[in-house]
Amino acid sequence: MSQHTDRIPAPRRRIAFVKAAWHADIVGQALAGFLDEIRRLDHAADDVDVFEVAGVFEIPMHARLLAGSGQYAAVVAAGLVVDGGIYRHDFVSGAVIDGLMRVQLDTGVPVISVVLTPHHFHSHADHHRFFHEHFLVKGVEAARACADTIGKLDTLRTRVAAVQAS
Repeated sequence: MSQHTDRIPAPRRRIAFVKAAWHADIVGQALAGFLDEIRRLDHAADDVDVFEVAGVFEIPMHARLLAGSGQYAAVVAAGLVVDGGIYRHDFVSGAVIDGLMRVQLDTGVPVISVVLTPHHFHSHADHHRFFHEHFLVKGVEAARACADTIGKLDTLRTRVAAVQAS
């Protein structure tokens, strides 16, 4: 009889976590949630290497270098893109997400995104509090997606190798 569990089996593999320094108090919540959940999913605390970049626009380049290094089973990216009135935040977020997708397609290393672009973000307390809590939840979700993706890709690669060998 199988026993139900909410734990996603994950091999012990290194994960890179790249986070933007802008809005660090909010974005840092994604890292906190990620680390708590990835440990719960049987990864050791030192399985995750954290890298901080200035802003979200710098994330894809770091993700590309980390993914291409061959040292990481996955890269997680976290940042907050807000409409500051200076630039078109939708263009910035689109460029970042497109860049992250290209990284994973070019390298074969999954990239999990916690780069969020809210429709409305203002510096007042209600928005700050909401996104502070929301990024914690998103970090937990990213850890689950990361562990699940690593496991499924390992299974897929094993199946493909077995078919090629036969």
